[in-house]
Amino acid sequence: MKIYGLAGFPLTHSFSKKYFTEKFIREGLRDCSYENFELNDIRELSRIISENPFICGFNVTIPYKEKVMDILDEVDETAAVIGAVNTIKVNRSKNNLCIKGYNTDFIGFEKSIKPLIKSYHKKALILGTGGSSTAVAFVFGKIGIDFRKVSRLKSEVDLHYDEITPEMLQDFQIIINCTPLGMFPAIDKFPQLPYQSLTEQHFLFDLVYNPAVSVFLQKGKESGTTIKNGYEMLCIQADEAWKIWNQTL
Repeated sequence: MKIYGLAGFPLTHSFSKKYFTEKFIREGLRDCSYENFELNDIRELSRIISENPFICGFNVTIPYKEKVMDILDEVDETAAVIGAVNTIKVNRSKNNLCIKGYNTDFIGFEKSIKPLIKSYHKKALILGTGGSSTAVAFVFGKIGIDFRKVSRLKSEVDLHYDEITPEMLQDFQIIINCTPLGMFPAIDKFPQLPYQSLTEQHFLFDLVYNPAVSVFLQKGKESGTTIKNGYEMLCIQADEAWKIWNQTL
């Protein structure tokens, strides 16, 4: 038996278990299972891995994409640059156990957003400062889109929501929600922005996928903006994780 899983807290929003369970059934992988590991402390993961020889890999979700790096033996070069890990591969040999971290979020985000970026999309606002936002920022740096992060906390580095004015939205035409606001079950929540200033040239991308159209996206849709949720991104990053778990050293 090969066991894979998702580590995070809480996991009521989990996409991964359903996705991989259906994949295993569809592809006849009867020796594979996928489980949720809802952890109060990410350090519990080390014990779980060491005590279970059948565990081969994990996906990592909020709030541990950055904290998990402290318990890893190795970190992939790109994940180290991003500063966040969402995929773990457990490498075992007779006398050695090595836990290595990767980031597949950036691959999922890049492949999902690039086809929708237009020539007039020059600047982006990234809502949130957690592990997912670092992957988004990495992609924007890679493809040449200027960006500012927006935090709910006052900061000398990041913008605060109070600073987002209608005039600012004229320059920042891409807005990425990397916060859990609007995610099931709290579907009535949304980032506080001057939505009345959105135009048809704006592009709103929500990493939330449940519901399919969050309040954030609905407010954009009402202004004629291009909108997209995070479902395709999640599918791509999950497939990339599967490749990592099954690659040979």
